[in-house]
Amino acid sequence: MSSAISVRNVSKHFKVAHERYPSLKERVIHLGRTPHEEFVALQPMSIEVPEGTTFGLLGHNGSGKSTLLKCIAGILRPTTGEIETRGRVAALLELGAGFQAELTGRENVFLNGAILGMSKRDIARRFDDIVAFAELEQFIDTQVRFYSSGMYVRLGFAIAVSVDPDILLVDEVLAVGDEAFQRKCLERGEHFQQEGRTIVVVTHAADLVTRVCQAPAVLDHGHLVAYGDPRESVQAFREHLRKAHPRPRP
Repeated sequence: MSSAISVRNVSKHFKVAHERYPSLKERVIHLGRTPHEEFVALQPMSIEVPEGTTFGLLGHNGSGKSTLLKCIAGILRPTTGEIETRGRVAALLELGAGFQAELTGRENVFLNGAILGMSKRDIARRFDDIVAFAELEQFIDTQVRFYSSGMYVRLGFAIAVSVDPDILLVDEVLAVGDEAFQRKCLERGEHFQQEGRTIVVVTHAADLVTRVCQAPAVLDHGHLVAYGDPRESVQAFREHLRKAHPRPRP
């Protein structure tokens, strides 16, 4: 089976400033000499995601899984290594990302669809299906600044899946959706799999991984600690979680 995503020796470093200079004069004087330290968000890792699978990135908060997803999406550039994706990529990464608060839901559908590469005609043709999937018929002409977090997620997911992506990247934003909508998303994911599409899901929900993922990867403080069998990966995740948060002795 060929790979939809190839992650080869990828790492990601960030520069973290120690102090900020309050005045413009001080910033000019110290230009290029601001004290900082390097934070390694991802240690070098290699992962192959087969076409037509649902792939999980499992880890506790701060493990580096969202950073890796942003590298795959092309939002962040890896410090080392390379990432190759095959086909159209659609991403649902952060709550409200890409939405303009002063625009209505209708206007944001057309704006986000255009950003994802859809023509205005294609968006118009799929508009009713997008709104129906998001269950926002009553609020589609309301400014999205009045939307709840669940409404944001429903509309964002509906737009992302409507572009017929070969690869769908989904961060933990689905956790804010209600149970009925999560079930609908999982059903759409199964339909995507049947069509040979690829899904990458970032989560810290071990049960979700064993339910829908074929070959998850587990990250811990930027390290790839397990990769492959779902049950073994979940076991590794729980072991690292116990080490990070040991139970107090009675």
